[in-house]
Amino acid sequence: MAKKLKPDRILFLVTLVLVGFGVAMVFSSSAIVAKEKFGDPNYFSLKQLISATLGLAVMFVIMKVDYHVYRHPAMVFSVLAMVVALLVLVLFLTASANTHRWIQLSGFSVQPSELAKLALIFFLAYFLERRKGRVNDIPFTLIPIGVIVALLAGLIVLQPDLGTAVALLITSAVLLFVAGLDLRWVAMSMIFAAPAIYLLVFRVAYRRQRILAFLNPWEEPLGRGFQIIQSLISVGGGGIAGLGFMEGRQKLFYLPEAHTDFIFAVIGEELGMIGTCGVLALFTIFMWRGLRASVHAPDLFGFYLALGITMMVSVQAYINMSVVLALLPTKGIPLPFLSYGGSSFVVMLAAVGILLNVSQQSS
Repeated sequence: MAKKLKPDRILFLVTLVLVGFGVAMVFSSSAIVAKEKFGDPNYFSLKQLISATLGLAVMFVIMKVDYHVYRHPAMVFSVLAMVVALLVLVLFLTASANTHRWIQLSGFSVQPSELAKLALIFFLAYFLERRKGRVNDIPFTLIPIGVIVALLAGLIVLQPDLGTAVALLITSAVLLFVAGLDLRWVAMSMIFAAPAIYLLVFRVAYRRQRILAFLNPWEEPLGRGFQIIQSLISVGGGGIAGLGFMEGRQKLFYLPEAHTDFIFAVIGEELGMIGTCGVLALFTIFMWRGLRASVHAPDLFGFYLALGITMMVSVQAYINMSVVLALLPTKGIPLPFLSYGGSSFVVMLAAVGILLNVSQQSS
């Protein structure tokens, strides 16, 4: 039974600040585009507000549920089977923007790859606790984990969505490393992954173009380098204090995906270095409190569960901000709690609800 303790207030408040700030920035970054495309400046922000309300409601409910219910094998493998089924189903549905990532439901969309992140964390937390002290046992631990991780990542790559698959692999690698995975297996996996990386990145035209744009965006400033150049102009144009909320210029049909993957650039232009550093600080505090909850969790399952959720949010956040600042090649990874997107919003807040419950029971 859960102890009569309150969840981590700092983690809770940071999440609320990110959610509220995210809704405001989605409105700022999308109002003009929404007015032009749909005749309603609130088109995207209203959907984001609905997703935020639903996500917060889910978070409040889940934070009251003892996280040990996710430890039951029936729960772990039922969720895993459901997610695999959805990842297969979405491949046979009508493509949207040349990808098979969304299941459309009454004007809203569900992205199974977002659910896959949480399902994988459930599985790894359950499995690593059961395999305590035997993480380097190949048939007993590494092969079952490798099969599940490869299955989920492979189905996501087929959508295609390499960025989410990479985030999934990084989170899994962190959990395995913390569980005691020998570095020789890490080295071997990187060697075996090299041909796959070559085929998926350098043999696929648009991904190869992204790498070339990352290396030298100015070679084709109106072509492959356009998005990252506009992003840098946006961030640099904000200076220290920014141009002011709603006053950004690059979002006016210059910066592609301003309200989704590149919303951090809009924050930089409108709120300046103060705003971007503030966002970075919020995610750093989130990671600190999440790691604190995992370290003080009452059992190994809670430890791995909290660590996995913390890394899931943090890895995505730092990758997204690095892409916007041209520190990494462009990937389709949203900024948690801030980028427009219902599935990501609700799943992230549900995950935070679980993390808050773990923090409630931490010693």
